[in-house]
Amino acid sequence: MNTVLWIVQILLALAFGMAGFMKATRPIETMVSRMAWAADYSPRAIKLIGVAEILGALGLILPQLTGIAPILTPLAAIGLAIVMVLAIGVHLRRREFPVILFNVILLALSVLVAWGRLTGQ
Repeated sequence: MNTVLWIVQILLALAFGMAGFMKATRPIETMVSRMAWAADYSPRAIKLIGVAEILGALGLILPQLTGIAPILTPLAAIGLAIVMVLAIGVHLRRREFPVILFNVILLALSVLVAWGRLTGQ
């Protein structure tokens, strides 16, 4: 189970890290052209979401890898799960149903990591 958790953690860290980097560094115009929901939010809010995703991605890997405060790994997974619940809400409100499936998958994988690391798997 530990190997499965590591694989999921790495995949989640890559997904959230890349998405977060894009949100934190790209101009708002680029964001709106790629993600319609971005038009509803301020550039500052989008950058904040991006930074949260980057920190969550780092939190999925570094604490568990280094053994320094490994409790932060499941907490990062819980934080990213919350981000996905909020993202699902945004996409439901905007009726962007195809995007929701991807959010649900990321939510489920984040919950798996949180559960696995909290139960010592």
